[in-house]
Amino acid sequence: MSKRAARRRRKRRSGSGAAGDRTSVGHAPTSGDKQPERATAQPARSDSPPVSTSDKAEAPAGKPREEGARRRRRRGPAKGALRGVRKPGREDGRPDEGRGREGDRRKGNERHAEGGEARPAAGNGAHHHGHGPHGHAPHGRDGRRGATTGPLYAALDLGTNNCRLLVAEPQDRGFRVIDAYSRIVRLGEGIGRTGRLSDAAMDRAVDALAVCRGKLADLKVRRMRLIATEACRQAENGPLFLDRVRRETGLSLEIVSRETEARLAVAGCATLIDPRSEGVLLFDIGGGSSELVWLDLRRRGEARGFALTRFIRSWTSLPVGVVTLSERHGGHVVTPEVYGDMVEEVSELLDGFDGMEGAAELVASGGAHMLGTSGTVTTLAGIHLGLKRYDRRRVDGVWLDGDEVDEMIRRLIDMGYDQRVANPCIGSDRADLVLAGCAILEAIRRKWPCQRLRVADRGLREGILVELMARDGVWRRRPQPARTEAHV
Repeated sequence: MSKRAARRRRKRRSGSGAAGDRTSVGHAPTSGDKQPERATAQPARSDSPPVSTSDKAEAPAGKPREEGARRRRRRGPAKGALRGVRKPGREDGRPDEGRGREGDRRKGNERHAEGGEARPAAGNGAHHHGHGPHGHAPHGRDGRRGATTGPLYAALDLGTNNCRLLVAEPQDRGFRVIDAYSRIVRLGEGIGRTGRLSDAAMDRAVDALAVCRGKLADLKVRRMRLIATEACRQAENGPLFLDRVRRETGLSLEIVSRETEARLAVAGCATLIDPRSEGVLLFDIGGGSSELVWLDLRRRGEARGFALTRFIRSWTSLPVGVVTLSERHGGHVVTPEVYGDMVEEVSELLDGFDGMEGAAELVASGGAHMLGTSGTVTTLAGIHLGLKRYDRRRVDGVWLDGDEVDEMIRRLIDMGYDQRVANPCIGSDRADLVLAGCAILEAIRRKWPCQRLRVADRGLREGILVELMARDGVWRRRPQPARTEAHV
């Protein structure tokens, strides 16, 4: 063998690291060539990802092993490398159950409703709804924070039916939702009969609150308000339950009064008030109670948004909600007669409320409108819009006239339970509750027959965030730099 041929052979062997064959220089092997030998597998490092069988084979012809490794690195680690990484959401590593139904709130649009949300939210990014300092934009589909520039605020509302959390970041003219969570816990289940929270209901609520605790810790939220409403107000063992929550989750919830609940509802929905309206009848149909607020806006001047809470003239809290009413009358099989009985019960409660001075006159003249925040009205709006999947962006702020509301209620009464379950805007979580909510709404409309209803897919959590941010002055105008004279 000549010296030149020997040098070529040594060069081929050093380049391939396997055998002296033509594959190292890009030739296809011929029948007379030896097949390339397999490289001896090196023991894998304990901290390296598992290597598949195909990774152990020599690189294709003409490409050294080092180049093949670089290609694998570009493709990302093998699946085995992801084992043991906790998925976001639950502290136990399982997927977040809130991504179900205001938890379909996560797959598409955040839904603020009494019976479980689609949680929660629409699209990626921070697109404002244009509602001034109270409006907010849904978080991204995966619920991740993204880049934040300021402190985070959180609001938690533990109601009779739902446990809801909202985390947001202040922005120039509002706030951007960073994360949202909702789970149906039915904390008030059976409370009308026993006057106490059941063990099963408390367990469900504690599980949901533990998820919320994990989210607050992961996001390092420092400014928050955590409230409990009617179920804990009404239950004999409500304070003992909150002690358990504090021990097991570290969260300290406060039981707020009905008056505070009404004010927070106004703060959360104020940006949906028609600026031309002289009065607004706001209602929040909850699981265990329903709040009504009358705002007389005839002298509001230039006030708008959060400042409109100063014009609350009267309010009341009815000791009835969708859970308590459906438990008394039944929610699965609701005949027209049963529905009429529910409406009559709520009407009797309203007859004793005479604190709406000026409301009847403004409603009759068309100078006032209704503003509803509850799963009842968002469901009616979704059905009216013919949504195949609940979409918060289309529902929040939509207007319904009296005839449209009547038509939607008639359609719901004609539906059987299975049909309500199958409806994408109702589902199994609220199929037994929605007609009780319609009965409460109908009783309100009979007393004040207003023809204009605006739907709000927002409420207490947004009100809490608005109040916290307003107290901190996050929307105060920053001092403008002094102007300098132009040189001519």
